[in-house]
This record gives sequence, structure tokens and C-alpha cells, in this order.
Amino acid sequence: MVAEPVWSVDPRTGKEREQVAEEATPEEIDQAVRAAHAARTALADRKARAALLRGAADLLDAARDKVVEAADAETALGPVRLTGELARTTAQLRYFADIVDEAAFLDVRISRPDPTTTPPTPDLRRMKIPLGVVAVYAASNFPLAFSVPGGDTASALAAGCPVVVKAHPLHPATSELCAALLRRAAVEAGLPEDVVVLVHGFDAGVELVRHPLVAAAGFTGSVQGGRALFDAAAARPVPIPFHGELGSLNPVVITEAAAEERAEEIGAGLAASMTMGMGQFCTKPGFVLAPAGAAGDRVTAALTEALGDVEPGVMLSRRMRGHFLTATYEDAQAEGVTAPVHPGSASPEAVVPGFLLTDAAVLLDGHRHVLLQETFGPVTLVARYSSREEISAVLGLVPGNLTATLQAADEDPEAASLLAELTPLAGRILVNGWPTGVAVADAQHHGGPYPATTSPSTSVGGTAIERWLRPVAYQSTPEHLLPPELRDDNPLGVPRR
Repeated sequence: MVAEPVWSVDPRTGKEREQVAEEATPEEIDQAVRAAHAARTALADRKARAALLRGAADLLDAARDKVVEAADAETALGPVRLTGELARTTAQLRYFADIVDEAAFLDVRISRPDPTTTPPTPDLRRMKIPLGVVAVYAASNFPLAFSVPGGDTASALAAGCPVVVKAHPLHPATSELCAALLRRAAVEAGLPEDVVVLVHGFDAGVELVRHPLVAAAGFTGSVQGGRALFDAAAARPVPIPFHGELGSLNPVVITEAAAEERAEEIGAGLAASMTMGMGQFCTKPGFVLAPAGAAGDRVTAALTEALGDVEPGVMLSRRMRGHFLTATYEDAQAEGVTAPVHPGSASPEAVVPGFLLTDAAVLLDGHRHVLLQETFGPVTLVARYSSREEISAVLGLVPGNLTATLQAADEDPEAASLLAELTPLAGRILVNGWPTGVAVADAQHHGGPYPATTSPSTSVGGTAIERWLRPVAYQSTPEHLLPPELRDDNPLGVPRR
């Protein structure tokens, strides 16, 4: 097999910048996974894991200018956005180092013997242990925070799992730079550099998920690509957990009372959220239910005005730009749809944001298969409803999402019932806010019903570490044979119940 070159491409011009690497062959994938697998024993040292995570954050911060320059050259996301994303990435690494130090994620539970229960309870001691090698599939739209040094890598390393990252083809040079820094941090922490391994190539992704030593996978990307890998993970002789983030509409419901109270604020907020990062956020509000009538018209008028102030922007690749232009054109041609602000091409490089307008009745009349699909880029669909019943009927057509947002007024009579209807549709529910921007916090959940994600886990926040762990219970085990975390004297001082 001849290895194909991997090129770094400038999204502003579509021209190749430099050859970065070569696509990994099946033999090289096998070597990468086996090298990571051999490093797993060293990761059992929690102090070394915490040192690795903090060291990686320090090295990334020290190389900030170089990292931001590389990422901007490959994504056109701009130095301001990427500097903020790098700060989020390094903060996330340190956040997981703190979680490792605290050790509550081990979830240690001890049940003392009790012969009086039915059946009698033996001595039981339970904790969580790492699964093994994790395959991480980098995202296109976050070259740092959801890529090589991103959340899946950070949480897997925190759990004690070595990582093999499949680089995203849209930022291979950034991936190589970040992987080198993580591997250097591992060595400085006294760990093998192969606790993090980087590979390139489409076929590499399939080979990874099929490798018998890969124990779990984390993916952020499209429905088509994620579902293919999910099916491959399930079809293995030994299936593995596949935590995939595939796509999300992120619906917004605006009550009539809210529109009457603050239509201009809502329209401006929607415009800012849907155009953030040129609409290339997984949490972009892509579908809005707004009231028909004067109050709803004020919302769309404010949205129109705000979009007029948004400068054209470059998308992550020419291919994504083409998909955006094709999808928005076809949606705008659908029966019952208009484009008050037409999303489209501003130049051979840039696109302009816009929104489409329809009625809830159109969606209920059989056009949902065309319109209720995520379109990657700066566009949203606004559907006008004429009754509370129409809201419920349309929400019944909406697939699973990462987020769902309710814009309501104070003392809004519809708020409680609408919140109850939105809750089954998403993993994060917002009231009077906007879904773009995902805080790294203990209570965060970034996931949702399929197709938003393929599992009920989160890729952001402290509980992301649970993706890469499994519980083990030791029964009637002599003290000297128990892991230190489960011994009576608790020599490591871990939290326990």
C-alpha cells in the first residue's frame, strides 16, 4: 500500500500550504495502537497523570503564538477566537488534573459484611478502572478544544487511558504541533511519550475503531461519518463504547409573551449566536419557533437588521462552503419557504449569513425531511406558529439535540409546560439565553438524544471522565490483595462511601 500525502490547506485560498505527514497504513495503525497499549501501565500513577495534564497546558500556553498562527492558517477562525479557544483548552487540561488529584471519579464504595441481610452481604469493595486505549476523532470546527489536546484526550488521560488521535484533515499541521507538545509533556512527567499517539488518514479512522486493543472511542463530526464508525464499533467481535457527537438543530422556542416583551433583544441575540464562528458551532441555534403576528414580526425584523451588520466570513474549507451554499439554496426553494436575508456567497472565498422563514403548518404538511436537518454554517430556519398546539406538533418532529432553548417572559403562563416538552429533546436546556458557548464545569452536559450523540454521556465537564472507566467490585478479598484505594487504611486518601 502506498501512503498518501497529508497536506495542510489554506481555507482562504483553497491552496495547499505544505505536506505535513502521510496517511497511516494498516501496519502503522497497528504499531500506534500497540505502542499506546504498552504505555497504559505507566498511566496508573495518578500523580504522573496530573503532572502530564498540567505540563501539557503549560507547554501549550508557552507556544501560544505558534499554535494560534498554525491553527488560523488552516481554519481561518482568526487569532482572537483561537486565542480564546487555546485558553479554554489549557484550562480544561488543568481542570482534569484537579479531578485526578481529588480522585472522587474513582467512585470508591465499600459495603461491610452483614449476615443479617437477605441474602447475606459479603465484604464488597467497588471502584472504577480505566478501559484501555481510547481512539479520539478530532473535530473540524475546534482545532484545539475538540481536537488533539481537547476534551476527549484530556478526560481519557485523566481516567488513565492512553490515546490514539485521528487528526482531522482540515488542520493536520496544528495537530502535529499539539501532539508533539503533549508527547513532550508526557516525557517530562516521567511517562512514555506514546501515551498520546497521532495518526492521519480516512482509512486510519476505520482501522482504529476495529483494532482489538482499542477499548473505546470518542468522535465529533457528521452524522454520516459518525454513524459509520458507530456501526463498525458495534460490529466488532468484541463491541466497544463509541461516544459520538453527530449533529444537532438546537431548537429555540420563543413564546408570544417573550416576543411582546423584548423582541428586539431576542432577534439580536439570535443573530449573534447563529453567526458565532460563521455558524460552525455544534450548538448553533438552527431552528426557531416564533409566534405569528406583530410580535413575531418584530423578532424577525430585529434578526434581519442584526444580520445586516455581520461581515462575510470564510468557512473551514471549500467543501463545507459548497455544502452550505447547496443546502441553503435547496431549502430556500422548498414550498412555503422564503429567505428574508438570503444566506449565500459573498465572494469566491466568503459567505454571508441569513435566515429562512416558513410557517409551522408547512413543516406539519410533509416538508420536515427537507427542513429539519442541521445545516453547517451561518443560517437558521424560523417557523411561525399560530397556536400552542402547533408548537407541540412541530416539536414532535424534531430529532435529538445537544441543546434546546426557551425564550420566555417573567410569569409566562406557557413556560413550565414548554420546558417540560423541550427537556426530552436535548441534553442541555436553556431559558432566556443562547446555546453557543459551553462552560467547562462539574454540572455541564454536552450530549443529547440521538443523533446529537450516540450515548448518554458528555464530552464536556467533569463527568466526561466516566466515558473511559468501568466499575469493578472485589468480594471477600484479603486486605493485602486489594488495590490501595480499597484498603481499610486508605493509604492514598481517596474519597470513599
